[in-house]
Amino acid sequence: MNVWIITTSVVLIICSLLMVVLVLMHKGKGGGLSDMFGGGISSSLGGSSVVERNLDRLTVGVGVIWFASIIVLGLLFKSKGVG
Repeated sequence: MNVWIITTSVVLIICSLLMVVLVLMHKGKGGGLSDMFGGGISSSLGGSSVVERNLDRLTVGVGVIWFASIIVLGLLFKSKGVG
């Protein structure tokens, strides 16, 4: 049981870090925090709508894995009697 908890925790940590990177890679829509931190400078990098759409899909996929790993981790802790 400990192997599953450790594996799920590692997946959760990797997905969390990947989510931060993916969200920061998104093109700013204007007027938000992304413009304050230089989001308008890199507008030529994310100009393709195909790239933005694929980035959206990847972000949603990682988010689903992140959410599922939280649910699995909660069920593992519940079945083990921790917390």
